[in-house]
Amino acid sequence: MDSKWIFCTLALLALVMGGCLAKERGPMKPLETVDAVDLERYAGQWFEIARYHHRFQEGCVGSRATYTLRNDGKITVVNECYEKSFSGRLRSVKGKAWITDRKTNARLKVSFFWPFAGDYWIIDLGRDYEYAVVGHPDRKYLWVLARAPEMDEEVYEAILKRLQKQDYDTTKLIRTTHPKGKQANDTE
Repeated sequence: MDSKWIFCTLALLALVMGGCLAKERGPMKPLETVDAVDLERYAGQWFEIARYHHRFQEGCVGSRATYTLRNDGKITVVNECYEKSFSGRLRSVKGKAWITDRKTNARLKVSFFWPFAGDYWIIDLGRDYEYAVVGHPDRKYLWVLARAPEMDEEVYEAILKRLQKQDYDTTKLIRTTHPKGKQANDTE
């Protein structure tokens, strides 16, 4: 057999199998964002409460993010976490974000390494900006954030129910722990 024919057959088989798997899951409805985000209220420090597994957060504990509005309309993003344990070194990466939907401010792009950027969609937000949920239109990323290192369990469970309605698999969420005694204004 010719290797070109084998490659084409394998490629066709992969497409068919992928189609079968997609059919089994069913089509996902478009991801909905919140109606409006006040960026001045959104700015500041957020503690990660839960997330999907990501290679770029491998070995991270106590993750948090700080968003600072810039004069050029963009947002400085600083993500931090402790390496493997709370006594580990503090890892930090700095990037920038920009609004892609000026009507709501709920859809952004974030870049830590130019020219790569990813979707950052705010899909749930507390009335007093006490929590936020950030997702991706393909449901491959998900973060539950809060202004404090811990979240009331009832609030978290309500968020999970809303995420399930948005076609997120909440069983894949990993809960984040933080060092005891850390407050929103603590810095290293």
